[in-house]
Amino acid sequence: MSLAAKFTHLLPPEAAHAAAMLGLDAYHALRMSWMIASDLKPNPQQVMGLTFDNPIGLAAGLDKNGDHIDALGALGFGFIEVGTVTPKPQDGNPKPRLFRLPEHQAIINRMGFNNKGLEHMVGRIKRRKYSGVLGVNIGKNATTPLENALDDYRQCLDAVHGYADYIVVNLSSPNTPNLRQLQFGEPLKHLVSSLREQCYRLDAVNEKRVPLVVKIAPDMSHDDLLSVADTLMEASVDGIIATNTTIERDAVLGHPYAQEAGGLSGVPVRSRSTEVVTALYQHLKGELPIIGVGGIFDERSAAEKREAGASLLQLYTGFIYRGSDAISAAARGFKQANLSR
Repeated sequence: MSLAAKFTHLLPPEAAHAAAMLGLDAYHALRMSWMIASDLKPNPQQVMGLTFDNPIGLAAGLDKNGDHIDALGALGFGFIEVGTVTPKPQDGNPKPRLFRLPEHQAIINRMGFNNKGLEHMVGRIKRRKYSGVLGVNIGKNATTPLENALDDYRQCLDAVHGYADYIVVNLSSPNTPNLRQLQFGEPLKHLVSSLREQCYRLDAVNEKRVPLVVKIAPDMSHDDLLSVADTLMEASVDGIIATNTTIERDAVLGHPYAQEAGGLSGVPVRSRSTEVVTALYQHLKGELPIIGVGGIFDERSAAEKREAGASLLQLYTGFIYRGSDAISAAARGFKQANLSR
């Protein structure tokens, strides 16, 4: 961990996040990002009809509003995913809502889709100079009844389609009440098939093909997971992100924050997310690209996701703890696994 990272980790988590983002913006503005960027060799990947400069991306959640795309992109990520964005701005859940568990290299968050809304994000995306692949993660407002969730996702999809390289439907955050109910059965089928059709229409209007991806939770049974996979295949989505954070706490029992509500990320979710990637890849026989995320900190954890069947990888907690070193390590691990596959 760099000296700057050690300093920010002395601050409360949300204050540290804000300070780190301001620092990245300053480095970028001064054309000094090279000093903290990862040292990556080219390793382009063709996935979902898109060309990724390298297979290591930034997961949604770090840049919720698209305020730091250029600064983050300069660190060496092969792709950036912003959001989750909702139609209207919302404050999210009451503070404190973000907790570090350094003994476990983990984070618990219950942010609750805090963001500045669609209008702000679209404005920021329009002004970006980052030329890499940009994904936009969309969700519903907390005040929108579950039965009207599709309206929020439609509004988001319509607004960002012309500016995103791919779009992620987030149905798996544990921090918006009842959201995960949309992951199963008829609600999932109706929502995803409706968005798929809308995306096709927008592809024609905007004269660009924008892949539609769904992000799923790790906290479901094997049978439910395969059922979800079948539904997503039938709806002709373009990819799956596996996985979001977990509500399980077995790996951190005894920690002072173990009983805090929210999603647990980092090393404790590593094994389970890899199990989900493996199950999806084996069931779908490689027909649907999987973006693997969860507990990727080093070469080994990146390699195991690749070996499990992930076509691309994303970082979140590993990047928070290790900075750009995590990007380089993940890229090496991916390439080593790719050569042996």
